[in-house]
Amino acid sequence: MNPFLTFILLFALGLGTTITFASSHWFLAWMGLEINTIAILPLMVKFHHPRAVEATLKYFLAQATAASTLLFATMTNAWLTGQWDIQHMTDPLSVSLVTLALALKIGLAPFHTWLPEVLQGLDLGTGLILSTWQKLAPFALLIQIVPHNASLLVVLGLGSTLVGGWGGLNQTQLRKVLAYSSIAHLGWMILVLQFAPGLSFLTLFMYLIMTFSTFLVFKWINVTNINALGVSWAKAPAVTALMPLVLLSLGGLPPLSGFMPKWLILQELSKQDLGVVAVLAAFTALLSLYFYLRLSYALSLTMFPNNLVGVLPWRFQPSQVTFVFAVSIMVSLVLLPLTPTMIALFCW
Repeated sequence: MNPFLTFILLFALGLGTTITFASSHWFLAWMGLEINTIAILPLMVKFHHPRAVEATLKYFLAQATAASTLLFATMTNAWLTGQWDIQHMTDPLSVSLVTLALALKIGLAPFHTWLPEVLQGLDLGTGLILSTWQKLAPFALLIQIVPHNASLLVVLGLGSTLVGGWGGLNQTQLRKVLAYSSIAHLGWMILVLQFAPGLSFLTLFMYLIMTFSTFLVFKWINVTNINALGVSWAKAPAVTALMPLVLLSLGGLPPLSGFMPKWLILQELSKQDLGVVAVLAAFTALLSLYFYLRLSYALSLTMFPNNLVGVLPWRFQPSQVTFVFAVSIMVSLVLLPLTPTMIALFCW
């Protein structure tokens, strides 16, 4: 793709998200979401492959459905209350519809079915944008509205953690595994959203860092399925040694950084007298941990037979800059001792 066109599309992505962040009017927020969606479509289809075109079409239909529902709900609220302000969503039906529309936009269960199929049809670079940046604008709107039915977010969050853990168990494609990982992590964020928004921000931050590291490493060693992970030792021994730790951090295993948000969320759910929900969420985390262990096993304990071609790549100077994902990998691993600082920073 032409670099100038790529810059324009990435600028539009940033502009759409910024408009949504800065808006207090539902129509402006909806406009920002639509700019965001339209900007990413050419990036998704830049490789003219039938699978990419199919994924782009599925993404467009899902986002168009969510945007239509969002606009209908906000217009209904404006008709009934005379208010377009985001902070003045008072009609219970409109609030529920907006919540469900935003859940469809970010891929929460039971509206998740488009996400694994779309992510599977994209290259890892565009998949990274879809899994990280595209979650920010809908999440910013979701955190500003409080459903009158408090159980709605708990059901969406618990269902997402269950679906994310269960759906990734039998996958061999890394992009589908990362899609179900995204669904599970979003479920944890939604579970605690109405009780401690700061904890949701902290969980989102940790998810962004760890997912960024995972996508960049997979893109650097150029693998898209579990069987191909066996050749990563020959391509990048040091990164391959650290990558299982990043995956286990995504699974929430102590003493890695990913344990911090899960630990704090379970603590907050217990404070809210939701002990059963906390126990169920902890059990669903074990499902996610299983498929992260599968990837870790394929990375660290399996290796293709060595040959002259296979052992040479790591000896060459890397053609890509590795500083960015080296820093992100270290952040993904060592933040647990800084838990009090992170709580002070996010949970004000």
